[in-house]
Formats: sequence, C-alpha cells, structure tokens
Amino acid sequence: MKRIIGIMGAMPEEIDGVVALLTNCVASTMGKRTYYSGQINNIETVVVFSRWGKVAAATTATTLIHEFKITELLFTGVAGAISPDLKIGDIVLGNRLIQHDMDARPLMKQFEIPLLGKTYFESDASHLAIATKSISTLLENNSLHTFISNENLIKFNILQPQLVIGEIASGDQFFSSKEQKDNIRVQLPNVLCVEMEGAAVAQVCYEYEIPFSIIRTISDVADNNSHIDFPSFIKKISSKYAAEIIKTIFKAI
Repeated sequence: MKRIIGIMGAMPEEIDGVVALLTNCVASTMGKRTYYSGQINNIETVVVFSRWGKVAAATTATTLIHEFKITELLFTGVAGAISPDLKIGDIVLGNRLIQHDMDARPLMKQFEIPLLGKTYFESDASHLAIATKSISTLLENNSLHTFISNENLIKFNILQPQLVIGEIASGDQFFSSKEQKDNIRVQLPNVLCVEMEGAAVAQVCYEYEIPFSIIRTISDVADNNSHIDFPSFIKKISSKYAAEIIKTIFKAI
C-alpha cells in the first residue's frame, strides 16, 4: 500500500507553515475545506485545516481517509494545560485520548463511546516512538531560537520547554475558568491537557484502523486568562512549532 500521510491542524496559521514544506503542492476544495497535496521529504502528504470542534475534526479525518487514501495521520495544534506541571510552550504527545464531554449514563459508563465499548483511544506505539524521539531531539538541541525570536520566547516565558507524554481530553468546550479545570481534574485526574479535536480524530482513526499521532503545544493554562494573547501565541509560537515538529518527524520516517 502506498504511504500517504495526512496532517491536520486546528488553526489556519498552524498549517500555513506546514503547507510551505510541500513540494509539487496542489490545492483542492471539498466540504468547505482546502486540502493541500504534495510531498514532504519525498513522502506523499495531504495537509488541511480541520476547523474547530469534534464534528469538524471527525469530518476532516474521514475525508482524508476516503478521498485522499491516507495511511496515517498527524494532528498538530494547541491545548490548555490541566496538569499543574505544564507550562506555556511545553509539548504534549497523546498516548491516550478521551472525550471528556461524552456522557450516556445510565446506559453506559461516563466517557464510554457508544457501541465501541471504549473510553480511551490509544496511539500506535511505533508512531508514538518516532514522534517522541523527533520532538525530544528538537527540544534537546535548543533549536527554538533558530525559528522563534528571543523576544517572543521571552514574551511568553518559554525558557526550557519540555515534552510530556500522556492523556489528552477533547470536548466541544473552550476551558476558560478555574471551575472547569478543577472539575476535569476530579473526573479525569491523569489528563494533561484539553482541546477540541484530538479524541474525535482518534475515534475515526480507530474505526478505520489508521495509526495517528496527536501533538499539542500548550498555549494557556485553561483558566480565566486563557483568552489573553491567544491569537499572538498562535501566530508567533505554535505555528512555528508545528512546521518544525513536522519537519523533524519527516526526517525520521
């Protein structure tokens, strides 16, 4: 089977830098989305802005599988920290994804996906290992300064960003209060961060037997200040992260 990698991003700014990596780029429009096909490091690749939320992300992932015949999927985006150990600029690589807003009680347990009998969707071990090694190398080489200005790193207090591997929770909510954060800590104490797409993508990939990697840059600490400088962070930090992470991973595969 021909290898074709799909890359999704939840913000247009985050895919712009990845699209710039494509050679022989061809754009096609489908379902109000533009899909960019080409090659990165001679590997067939399709890049797309998924839009926000679980439905949008699932729709996009399904289109990548059916129309573009991808054989694996990478999702890059931002997330709000739930773990107190995470700081802005840290990178979370999901080994398990859960939908924190799924609740069909009393018919089944909270967070369980109807008909699948699953609460978590696990990332493929081999793809997780490649992403772990690639991102670790990127951070250990202290190469952030080569693609992000010192001024912007200082502005967001990004000094020594770390890679953390663990659970990511997804739901159709933007976390902007301490109450939301405290509630999810009680219900899902092992969750590192929250976002709005990853677990939906993971469910689609699970059902179609497509290996996936969900990579999230911490943009805020999911509290009352979450909205402050969010657009600036996307433009000046996470968009740069996305392109460099993808470049590093593609060198390793």
